Amino acid sequence: MTNRPTILVFDSGLGGLSVLREVVRARPDAHYVYVADDAFFPYGHHSEAALIARVVPLMGELITTHEPDLIVIACNTASVQTLAPLRAAYTTPFVGTVPAIKPACAQSQTKRVSVLGTKATVQREYTHALIRDFAQGCAVTLVGSPDLASLAETALSGTAVSDDAIAAEILPCFTGDADDVGARTDTVVLACTHYPLLLDRLQRLAPWPVAWIDPAPAIARRVVDLLGPQSDRVDHGAAKMIFTSNKPHQLSRALTPFFGGRVPA
Repeated sequence: MTNRPTILVFDSGLGGLSVLREVVRARPDAHYVYVADDAFFPYGHHSEAALIARVVPLMGELITTHEPDLIVIACNTASVQTLAPLRAAYTTPFVGTVPAIKPACAQSQTKRVSVLGTKATVQREYTHALIRDFAQGCAVTLVGSPDLASLAETALSGTAVSDDAIAAEILPCFTGDADDVGARTDTVVLACTHYPLLLDRLQRLAPWPVAWIDPAPAIARRVVDLLGPQSDRVDHGAAKMIFTSNKPHQLSRALTPFFGGRVPA
């Protein structure tokens, strides 16, 4: 392992930037390669077989080209459907992103938790197994959002997204008696890495306050567990961003905060 590792962060689009931001804070010295597979976005609209056929060979090409020390799959849908075949195919360490059902249920006071994800994530047996294993007596509502990931991408690109469109996507998360604080949803798992990009608006548009559970800090801690803490060098590593569609993107200024102040090449 080099003192300055190369970390490849992979997502279907820009949602993984919410994970990248936390990983960069934990390892600011690393060299980062962010890959947005926008040519196949959104992942939630594809079958498991199609995703595996797409992601596994693509990852092989990325490993050959960039030689990462560690890969973060910063996408819930890709993690629950392709992480096992990726680990079977390649020796590079992978850190996945899975719905944070265990910590959400552990902290819920009303025992009403919702999991907000893509339709593919909430339908996956992996997600249902997490509920069986870790619900801890909570009533868990699965909400498969058809459009929230795309709305987050649109908003990050600078295009206006209406409050009504976002509110409609999150409304099914809020169950129970709205007038009884002790008998309504109090915790929502953000089971898609795109959703924290809209967190300020999710908080504002929620019909009542809830705890929104973002998996990114836990992912960053896992990266540090595997790679170790940063080196004594105080200078920052470089950063590169790749869009698989090869379409031009005018996002440099918007992306800089996610890369720890760097302008990605």
